Amino acid sequence: MISHTAAFALLLAGLVVLAALAGYALLRMRNMHLWIGSYLRRRPTQTATGPIHVMFCFVDHFEPMWGKVDLPTQRRRVDRWCQDYRTLADRHRDADGRPPQHTFFYPEEEYAEEHLDKLAALCAEGYGEIEIHLHHDNDTEDNFRETIDRFSNTLHERHGALSRDPDSGQLRFGFIHGNWCLDNSRADGRWCGLNNELILLRELGCYADFTLPSAPSDTQTRTVNAIYYATDDPLRPRSHDYGVAVRAGGSDSGDLLIVQGPLGLNWRERKWGLLPRIDSADVRRSCPPTPERVDAWVRTGIHVEGRPDWVIVKIHTHGTQERDMETLLGPSMDAMHVHLERSYNDGSKYVLHYVTAREAYNIIKAAESGHTGDPGQFRDFKLPPPPHSPWGQAEADTTEARTGTGFA
Repeated sequence: MISHTAAFALLLAGLVVLAALAGYALLRMRNMHLWIGSYLRRRPTQTATGPIHVMFCFVDHFEPMWGKVDLPTQRRRVDRWCQDYRTLADRHRDADGRPPQHTFFYPEEEYAEEHLDKLAALCAEGYGEIEIHLHHDNDTEDNFRETIDRFSNTLHERHGALSRDPDSGQLRFGFIHGNWCLDNSRADGRWCGLNNELILLRELGCYADFTLPSAPSDTQTRTVNAIYYATDDPLRPRSHDYGVAVRAGGSDSGDLLIVQGPLGLNWRERKWGLLPRIDSADVRRSCPPTPERVDAWVRTGIHVEGRPDWVIVKIHTHGTQERDMETLLGPSMDAMHVHLERSYNDGSKYVLHYVTAREAYNIIKAAESGHTGDPGQFRDFKLPPPPHSPWGQAEADTTEARTGTGFA
């Protein structure tokens, strides 16, 4: 007969096993099993000496045709951004005197000349830049090459977007993958189709990918809260699950630079009052940019290894969905910038820099090259501003001299 002590021990062991199984099931429900280990193992941020420079980068999956709406609705969406964002941004400045910068990752499959003309005019006034977004499914290498090449040339020649590499003359672009499915990373193989997408992007001129984080999607990489080089294995998907961290004094170590935004657990707003929610640096009505979230993003401390005093905070949104526009263009966003400028721009402990995706890339490359001091001076370290930027006239003049055509 089993003693009472042994029976109790067996019962306790059974409860522990059940709790572990239930916990794992909960993790799998939100695909947290993919990344929670990396999140928990992440080393504490290195101690920074001197002020911490915060590079705040807001990237937007900007989709005017979202929901397959008619042209008048598309126009209202774009017009509201072009009007209200000017008003919002004009109330704020960073340490360099720059207003908030918004990077519009515009989807190739939603191209409309009039929408991009309006965005280009907004960017020409110094409010941001335009980069490439793409939704595709069951794609082929030839079609992908033709699509990206055609769209990048259209953006540059018709709308003054994208920079040319000063050495090669190649157009360079930042990239966000539609449906989060970079390198065929979705488990069912939908919404991409290319296991060698990292290689293709590099060859086509992509300077960095800004897709992640994508949690709770199953496309979320196992590596989190990092800036790293991913090396493509063309025989398998999701080669960017792991990579080599960008380091001060290092060099390119893979096929594509991956710039991640902060991913963490929000214990303040727990589900059912018990379980932490996932904070994937997404901003919308259901997850507004509260001061507490901003503080958590900064504390995550994403940086080039060896440069802990240069922190990259990349957040994202889908800016054209009406349900979220009031959050993105109204009092919540205004309050976020007020908090950033009051808490992270005192000049002694923190210095704030509003940056575009291109500028974030340049600053990352400057850190990798061993530069120190004020990162604001490295906004154009590798890639110059595009022609539609108020700081891009030199590049436009160079393009006109090379090709005999200019941006008009």
